[in-house]
Amino acid sequence: MSTDSSAFWQFPYTSQRMPLLARNVVSTSQPLASAAGLLMLARGGNAVDAALATAITLTVVEPCMNGIGGDAFAIIWDGQRMHGLNASGRAPKRWTPEHFSKYDAVPLRGWDSVTVPGTVSAWRALSDRFGKLPFADLFEPALRHARDGFMVSHTVHRQWQAQVAELLPQPGYREAFAPQGRAPLPGELFRSPGQAKTLERIAATKGDDFYHGELAKAIADHARNTGGLIDEADLAAHQADWVDPISVRYRDVELHEIGPSGQGIGALMALGMLEHFDLKAAGLDSALTQHLQIEAMKLAFADLHEYVADPDAMRDVTAADLLKPAYLKQRASLIDPHHAAAARPGSPHNGGTVYLTAADENGMMVSFIQSNFKGFGSGVVVPGTGIALHNRGSGFSLKAGHPNQVAPGKRPFHTIIPGFLTQGGAPLMSFGVMGGSMQAQGHLQVTARVADHGQNPQAASDAPRWRVMDDNVTIAVEWNFPQEAIEGLIARGHVVQVAARFNTEFGCAQMAMKVENGYVAASDHRKDGYPVGM
Repeated sequence: MSTDSSAFWQFPYTSQRMPLLARNVVSTSQPLASAAGLLMLARGGNAVDAALATAITLTVVEPCMNGIGGDAFAIIWDGQRMHGLNASGRAPKRWTPEHFSKYDAVPLRGWDSVTVPGTVSAWRALSDRFGKLPFADLFEPALRHARDGFMVSHTVHRQWQAQVAELLPQPGYREAFAPQGRAPLPGELFRSPGQAKTLERIAATKGDDFYHGELAKAIADHARNTGGLIDEADLAAHQADWVDPISVRYRDVELHEIGPSGQGIGALMALGMLEHFDLKAAGLDSALTQHLQIEAMKLAFADLHEYVADPDAMRDVTAADLLKPAYLKQRASLIDPHHAAAARPGSPHNGGTVYLTAADENGMMVSFIQSNFKGFGSGVVVPGTGIALHNRGSGFSLKAGHPNQVAPGKRPFHTIIPGFLTQGGAPLMSFGVMGGSMQAQGHLQVTARVADHGQNPQAASDAPRWRVMDDNVTIAVEWNFPQEAIEGLIARGHVVQVAARFNTEFGCAQMAMKVENGYVAASDHRKDGYPVGM
């Protein structure tokens, strides 16, 4: 990407945060985690080593958004080609539709939302294939913060405290994360001795203990004692999968995502529809630009929730079907530039999450995301371990015959997605926008800002965002969204809600863009993080 254009170096939004320019970069949502990645680079590690040390540290210093008991995905540019990693876990073998017949929906909390955690397997797989430093070295910063404590930031306190009341009844939660019945206060020192012991065992066994040893037994025993169905065999059967990312071309860039059961295909579908409109002519931040993007996203979401599931279950409608240019053109034809419309699934056949990125001077770029899903996840914490188990199973459907219907050994629909842009077959930007259903929408908005308007990563991150809410009708916008654009959306028939300042529901981006002499790295002003480099 050329940095010669004056438009590239504009910073038109309110954060006034500047990007980092360096030959080696790490960008995360938490400064202590960024420092962990930088330490690995200083020791001679590569971008994968930096990303993993960062990810491991984030389980300690931002436990309200991710943990050892979550899932992870990654896209890696190794300097020559792209690789994808799906380290999401599967349903326990006793998760039958009959077991869930007592529910109207899969529970959001508790054991019946806990699928097999895959994060630890991602750490091992990435280190084995691409890492330079010894696996155990990557744990040093996290272990120091877990043993000695870290000072809790205001942002982390706020996100932590918002979950405490709901999660206190869950087995093991109070002991590990709310011993005083509340979240640690801003500036308070928080120690995680149980998590330190767990990380030590993972480091010493390269993760084997989590799936085959004492940690696996501790998880299974806790389930047996408190009403869960996951057991040692479920954990031992887990495997992270190397996959080929899927992609779509948009203008002169190509967006790459991990395929189903993730929601990344939603961003690809929406961009495929927007390819049929001139967003540059529509204007930066205009009501028309926002309206077209929103309508495309609504149509993509309608298809996403109708068809996307574990790829082994997508027999009638595949990812390839949803990305066919002719189908996306037909979907684009439903978008009226002047009016909002109800979004319904099409017929392709005619008959809280943390994201981080790291990149090094040798051309390796890592787009990595890990999550416990809804903050701490299920709320279930294995005693004495600091392992907060995710609630990714709540992504399943209970609708009979739906491709995403719960079943033993099946992966649920997933929200966490790492993104990667290429240009002319060469790497351009590793990026992500963490935050539930905001992620596909954030990937769309960032990609369009880069491709249609030539914005630099920090400006593309700082720009006020919109979010299509879960009803696929209501549109939330940030507090500083242009008033003219709000009025234009309302005039087109959108139901618009303006969020309060500091609302955390619009995602958090981290980005590293390749330029001639290194990288332009950016970190979202909506959280505590910043990019670091050397």
